[in-house]
Amino acid sequence: MKTAKMSVACLLFSSLAGSAYSAEPPANAAQANNPLANMTAFNMQNYYIGDVSESDKDANQFWFRYAQPFSLGESKWLLRASLPVNTYPSPPTGGHQTGLGDLNLFTAYLIDTGNPAVSFGFGPQITAPTATENSLGSEKWSAGLVNVLFDASSPKIQYGYLASWQHSFAGEGDRSDVNLGAFQPFVFYQLGGGTYLRSAPIWNYNFQNDSYGVPLGLGVGQVIKQGKTVYNFFVEPQASVADDGPGQPRWQIFAGLNLQFLN
Repeated sequence: MKTAKMSVACLLFSSLAGSAYSAEPPANAAQANNPLANMTAFNMQNYYIGDVSESDKDANQFWFRYAQPFSLGESKWLLRASLPVNTYPSPPTGGHQTGLGDLNLFTAYLIDTGNPAVSFGFGPQITAPTATENSLGSEKWSAGLVNVLFDASSPKIQYGYLASWQHSFAGEGDRSDVNLGAFQPFVFYQLGGGTYLRSAPIWNYNFQNDSYGVPLGLGVGQVIKQGKTVYNFFVEPQASVADDGPGQPRWQIFAGLNLQFLN
């Protein structure tokens, strides 16, 4: 079923990064989109998918994300939870179904790189079958690994990546196994005054059926600090330059509001 295959492909978007920081001074602006920033964050991010491969339909994913740093002894960690509200095509009626998708959790161990401007973390992830409709999730428990790098050594250009992989280990036997990899390169160019250019597409590969998607994007964002809350608004159109298989976005608009709460 094309809808089920699409829902599995869209699990990859749990790798999305998103954080906010103060636009002033410039040293803080360089940390605006660090997914490993040492502060509590709550993000609301949306993908409007204008063309889903092999369906001739549109779709939408709205993500709620919560990130919380914590310590275990001398070690530093970051916990992030992501829950989508999915709207997917529902063949053969030609309509759409909307509901909660699968919950993803990952915990990253933060390594001391010796440079406070360079963040590096890795750790486990797990995805739970919390979808309210069968077609909106995988109906599988999956686990895997996440690795994140963010380099803010330059106040002008920041870059990094978020890599993830997960494989199913339990769930409904009549659904396809999950074996997904994703790589999200990102780069941010500071224009001044909290305004920045951005590119943060997610490249995915489904090892189960050899489908893949390689989008590219270019967008703009604005960081504003009010009191102890930092607001990061952005919009980034993305288009596929290579894809194969069902459920891949041919073009989409990624937009969001990231909130961080200063201690």
